[in-house]
Amino acid sequence: MTDHQEPMIKNGTLSNQSLIGKLNRWQWWILVGLNIFFLIVGQAAAVLLGRFYYDQGGNSKWMATLVQTAAFPILLIPFFLIPSSKEPSNSSAPPSFKILASIYFSLGVLIAGDNMLYSVGLLYLSASTYSLICATQLAFNAIFSYFINSQKFTALIFNSVVILTFSAALVGINDDFDGPSRVSKWQRVIGFLCTLGASALYSLLLSLMQLSFQKVIKKETFSVVLEMQIYTALVATCVSVVGLFASGEWKTLHGEMVAFSAGRVSYTMTLVWTAVAWQVCSVGVVGLIFVVSSLFSNVISTASLAITPVASVIVFHDKMNGIKVIALLLAIWGFVSYIYQNYLDDCKARRTQNNDSESQTGSLS
Repeated sequence: MTDHQEPMIKNGTLSNQSLIGKLNRWQWWILVGLNIFFLIVGQAAAVLLGRFYYDQGGNSKWMATLVQTAAFPILLIPFFLIPSSKEPSNSSAPPSFKILASIYFSLGVLIAGDNMLYSVGLLYLSASTYSLICATQLAFNAIFSYFINSQKFTALIFNSVVILTFSAALVGINDDFDGPSRVSKWQRVIGFLCTLGASALYSLLLSLMQLSFQKVIKKETFSVVLEMQIYTALVATCVSVVGLFASGEWKTLHGEMVAFSAGRVSYTMTLVWTAVAWQVCSVGVVGLIFVVSSLFSNVISTASLAITPVASVIVFHDKMNGIKVIALLLAIWGFVSYIYQNYLDDCKARRTQNNDSESQTGSLS
């Protein structure tokens, strides 16, 4: 995920108070902190391992796409171990199997295409540049949410969109647009455009999945969110496998393993742990949705993108020139604006809820 393996709903909290209510405050914070740790470490490790795969001689874009969802069975562990609340559906009748299957299939195919765009972007860009461009997903999310989910477009949200756009533009016009030494400047432009397109497509997926929950599924519980994650990942994995064989890249995998600079065992472990890291990230994201809210989960995922450029400078000695530092600061500024707007919305919602509760109490007395 990158950051691109998040559960795809954006607003509203999940109703799991029957379980969360049993935790005291420090237990709740420990649980939140643990899930934030899973999300940040999983996402950063996945991106760095993906860059390591390419740096050591890996070149299969479909394999890099496949590992982003292939370890989805890991999600079955929390699915079976963590109980979900039995909240009744808001719909008089649940959607049919055919409708659910069509939703999961369509979104799964889009996820596979999105993952491919991310794979191409990481192939041609350094990990730090890649992560800075991925931060634009918040701007795209605000735009798609406005048109698809009727989200308000306030001054702070507009400021966030403009600042994040400037941040991406700075990275794009950077003369020291760093990346792997064997990559041409034209390929780096392709990498920039693919990563930007992937961020836009991912944000579209967020809005489409939110729309699916609101208009079709009409239920938001831990198990339902996790089912969405599992089934769409299954479809995306199948599409990636078909792409791997249809493209003929599967024929080059043995030679790729033999020529891998770090050795055959390292080649296998890199792919395995990349796949595991993406799903560890997914567990953290789903966990945050469960104990806090889907909005908080998506925001933390985007915030963690600021950690990857720093980690890539340490691990891969990526260049962190003045323009990239400014781009990073602009991305943080845009992120803070987005967060503050959602904080104001949350405070307003709480005041409205408290006023309604007081009105009901007064009428009963």
